[in-house]
Amino acid sequence: MCTCITFKTIDNYFGRNLDLEYRFNEKVVITPRNYAFPLKAGGILKTKYAMIGAATVVDEYPLYAEATNEKGLSIAGLQFPDNAHYNEIDPEKINITPYELVPWILGNFSSVKDLKNDLENLNILNIQFSESIPLSPLHWMISDDQECLILEAMKDKLNIYPNTIGVLTNNPPFSYHETNIINYLNLTPDISNNNFSNKIDLNAYGLGMGAIGLPGDNSPSSRFVRAAFTKLNSVCNSSEECSVSQFFHILDTVLVVKGTTMTKDKEWNITTYSCCCNTTKGIYYYKTYNNSQITAVKMTEENKNSYQLSIFDLEEHQQIKYLN
Repeated sequence: MCTCITFKTIDNYFGRNLDLEYRFNEKVVITPRNYAFPLKAGGILKTKYAMIGAATVVDEYPLYAEATNEKGLSIAGLQFPDNAHYNEIDPEKINITPYELVPWILGNFSSVKDLKNDLENLNILNIQFSESIPLSPLHWMISDDQECLILEAMKDKLNIYPNTIGVLTNNPPFSYHETNIINYLNLTPDISNNNFSNKIDLNAYGLGMGAIGLPGDNSPSSRFVRAAFTKLNSVCNSSEECSVSQFFHILDTVLVVKGTTMTKDKEWNITTYSCCCNTTKGIYYYKTYNNSQITAVKMTEENKNSYQLSIFDLEEHQQIKYLN
């Protein structure tokens, strides 16, 4: 389970809730320009662009959950169980594993427009990172400040969808979410009017009744609708503080609280962290389930030109400001 959104005021923002029943030793990781990634299909990828995001690092290899590059192109992988399908090597195509997708896209391309032609020839490989790290079934949201795409590798083909809503959750496939949201076209943030019948006098007894019917459960389809409604009706000024705060408020509407969602293995699924990247300035903001204070990491010129990864541990201890 996860929820990913885009948001724009003056600057552009991209981020997500990462919902899991476990932690994967994630850190904030900056990969510099000219960093070498060995590819499973052969060859070496050397990044043209630096990137920042959350990753676990194994033998100097950052396995990103989501990231943004210095040009403002962003990508996040979200769980897509039973639908994701990966392939064998096809010599006629660009062969990239799921965990190579983030460095391949963000290391090579500066925009969605720049990426589109190569996506059409992409083949996502069914090759694990290692024996101890299996592949995750994923689909991806890719965006910049102009457009957004959904990438879903399924058994029939590689599906690429334009995403004008700027939201992604999990199953079913994105085409379902696009249709399902039409079921809620009557919702409004305005005061509710009597559309029930002109034969009786009905008046709203409180604010917010225009959105009665907005789903409140933690299922992917409900989180998609709730995040879209909140995001698309969101109002804030263009300051950095307001934009970042509003971004996290939107994600909070679909945050998974411990005790509300259990997996098949009887473990609690929770929002382990939430992140917001100012893709215009290269600033990665985050908070964790245990620490609701917003923490920020900037992608500096020193980081971009380094010869090694810049790795920052997450601030996990709850920060509280005492006034007396």
